[in-house]
Amino acid sequence: RVGAMDWCRRAGLSGVLCSLALLCVLLDIQLDGVLGATQAEIEHHLEMGRKLLAAGQLAEALSHYHSAVEGDAKNYLTFYKRAAVFLAMGKSKSALPDLTRAIQLKPDFLAARLQRGNILLKQGNTQEAREDFNEVLQRSADNEEAQQQLMKTHELVGLQEEAHAAYHQGDYSTTISVLERVIEISPWDPDVRELRAECYIRMGDPQKAIQDLAPTARLRNDNRAAFLKLSMLHYALGEHHESLSNIRECLKLDQDDKECFSHYKQVKKLSKQLDSAEELIQSESYQEAIDKYEAVMKTEPNVPYYTNLAKERVCFSLVKMKSTHDAIDACSEAHQRDPRNANILRDRAEAYILNQEYEKAVEDYKEALDFDDKQEIKEGLERAQKLLKISQKRDYYKILGVSMSANKQEIIKAYRKLAQQWHPDNFQSEAEKKEAEKKFIDIASAKEVLTDPEMRQKFDAGEDPLDPENQQGGGGREQPWPFHFDPFQSGGSFHFKFQYN
Repeated sequence: RVGAMDWCRRAGLSGVLCSLALLCVLLDIQLDGVLGATQAEIEHHLEMGRKLLAAGQLAEALSHYHSAVEGDAKNYLTFYKRAAVFLAMGKSKSALPDLTRAIQLKPDFLAARLQRGNILLKQGNTQEAREDFNEVLQRSADNEEAQQQLMKTHELVGLQEEAHAAYHQGDYSTTISVLERVIEISPWDPDVRELRAECYIRMGDPQKAIQDLAPTARLRNDNRAAFLKLSMLHYALGEHHESLSNIRECLKLDQDDKECFSHYKQVKKLSKQLDSAEELIQSESYQEAIDKYEAVMKTEPNVPYYTNLAKERVCFSLVKMKSTHDAIDACSEAHQRDPRNANILRDRAEAYILNQEYEKAVEDYKEALDFDDKQEIKEGLERAQKLLKISQKRDYYKILGVSMSANKQEIIKAYRKLAQQWHPDNFQSEAEKKEAEKKFIDIASAKEVLTDPEMRQKFDAGEDPLDPENQQGGGGREQPWPFHFDPFQSGGSFHFKFQYN
């Protein structure tokens, strides 16, 4: 304490000023103890960094170079080596400050200046890149790399001017062609990729625009505009999950961004409705799914994709519900909006099958095959063709006058009514009896097939289980009467007594 007071008197300090000066000295001593590093420790970090870099362990190498820089902030080589690690990790933005610091510490360090020029050129900063290459050539006129890169900067300037001129003239195809070469020279220039993305948008190719915009969103520190545009492009394409992901990235940068937040609310609401609707379909809650898809159309009436999707899924759900006529109407409307959609054609074909319009079903399946040759559609066409062939012989549903969705009780009720109507005992003349017998056999055959689950399943798949051609063993006389008994071949008269209640 006495020594400190003497120091203050010699320095001409007293009172508060003396106390503040002593505090600063103490802080310097403590910081030196924390941050200071011996030359041996610095050399150790540099050596470890070199070995780890050579072994490809970049994160570990970077950690050692961080320690070396902190230990000696005036060694240009430590900054240069850390920049090399950043570049190896693909972090050119982080490498630039280190290269700049190395050049400040050693202005004639040509390797660092050349490396910085290369990064600047790739970023599209032609003026700054040109300055670095010229500086290298002033100190080393025969440096071939600097000469080549300087020529590229001149080429890049010309190409940029050409691309912008073509864009302003509305010649987007030429702009894209010129930008191909620009991007080869400056792959890290976000402006160039954003310009090409805009050209693709104007030419009606949003997918390629997305491919250009996706990297630009990462090339800027705060590129909310790119994330918003990406979200909107995905949204218009019906890729609502990708749209939601990108708009969330925008809000991470600024949760108060009004444009991003407004779009986020819309995408989130629609995405939730779509996911919920598909979950309902998976759980076979088809009417609830229809209600949800109708809500989707109200939420987003201006983007055609979502209306088309909703109508397609309503068509599908109605077919699953066996609401035949409603399904045909809904599928026809969906097909009119999206005529190349194989799923809609497939679903309408199934609705036609339910309505026993097999020719139309075959037509729809054939058209669907023009757009999608997946196995499901091939099998559907084959089944529709079988049903058409059978219907031209005997259609058990038509015989009883019931739909393909009729249950067992409805089938039995229809059978009883027709059996009573066409019972041979109700007719007098031989010709009428013959006609009634034929009708009665067909009615009984239809009842046998459609009330037996196994035979009905075969018939619905396009196979007549009572057709002798389908019986095991091939040929043989057709036995039209079910239950293997034909009362009409017995001698003499035969009277039928049925209970129809």
